[in-house]
Formats: sequence, C-alpha cells, structure tokens
Amino acid sequence: MAMTINGNGSITGLAVGGLPDGTVDNDTIAAATIADAKMASGGGKVLQVVIGVDTTSSTIATTTYTDTGLSATITPSSTSSKILCQWTSQAKLGNNEGMGVQLVRGSTNVYTSGDLTEVFTYQDSAAGKWEESKSSWIHLDSPATTSAITYKIQVASYNSQSVNLNNDSNETQLLLMEIGA
Repeated sequence: MAMTINGNGSITGLAVGGLPDGTVDNDTIAAATIADAKMASGGGKVLQVVIGVDTTSSTIATTTYTDTGLSATITPSSTSSKILCQWTSQAKLGNNEGMGVQLVRGSTNVYTSGDLTEVFTYQDSAAGKWEESKSSWIHLDSPATTSAITYKIQVASYNSQSVNLNNDSNETQLLLMEIGA
C-alpha cells in the first residue's frame, strides 16, 4: 500500500515500524504526549528511599515488645506499591541472653522474628562476659495506601534479661524503599 499524507496532516499506508531509525527522537515528540505512567511502567522500580537512624543507647529487659526509637516515615505514591523494609539491630548481650524483633506499621505488627532467641549468645557462665551482635532483617510490606506511614522497630528480651541497644556509639538503621507495582 502506498503511503499518503492527507490534507489534514494524517498519514495513511504507514506500517508499524515503517519509519527509518532516527526519524522520531525526543525533540520531535510534543511535550506531555507520552504519559509518565507509560514511560515508567513495569513493576520493580525503586520509586523512593527513606532512612531512619537511631544512635540513642537504651536497655530493654522485658519479654514484651518495646519501641527502640528506630523509626522512619514514607508516603507511597500508589496503593499498589510495596514497601521494602530493611533494618539493623546492634545489641550487647550477656551470657545466654537473647532478643527478638518486630516491625510495626502504624500500630499493626507486620513482622515478628521467629522467637525471643532470634539473636542469642551461647557463652560459658563466666561473669561479666558480653557479646556485641549486629543483625539485619528484611520484610516486603503491602500497605495499600497513599497516606504517610510510620514504621518502627520493637525489641523484646529473652527471659527479661538486659538487652543493651546502640551502646559504644553504635547506630541502627531502618531503610524503606517504595517499589512500584
């Protein structure tokens, strides 16, 4: 079929892929003719990153999950976005002491470690012996909202023994990444 330029500017007879390479480039496309959603389509893209840092030393000595002071707030751009949460925990534990962690979104628990011995020291019974542990966790959350969300980390102690967090000028971090659907 022959290609024809009509009086109204339309073209007939042009097959898909019929223009030679380099004929249409960014400068020849009118502004806003390609929707941002089409250009950025496809899941798995990191849309934003937020990080929370906590350097405050504290001690938790209860089997009840307790706020650590580590939190971060993110506002998803779409209800279909996922939030990838990664966090570290730095703790100083004594002989045969352990701890567990929870990730809380608002007031909803979205992740709990296996038990209160997720991080555990196995040492001899020598008095005053301590071990420092730095652990990390990851959880993919589906909050289904475009409202601001605060995630926070909670810790509980095995047998209510002392878990010393962020001692010796250490820090913990909570990294939130919005992943497009």
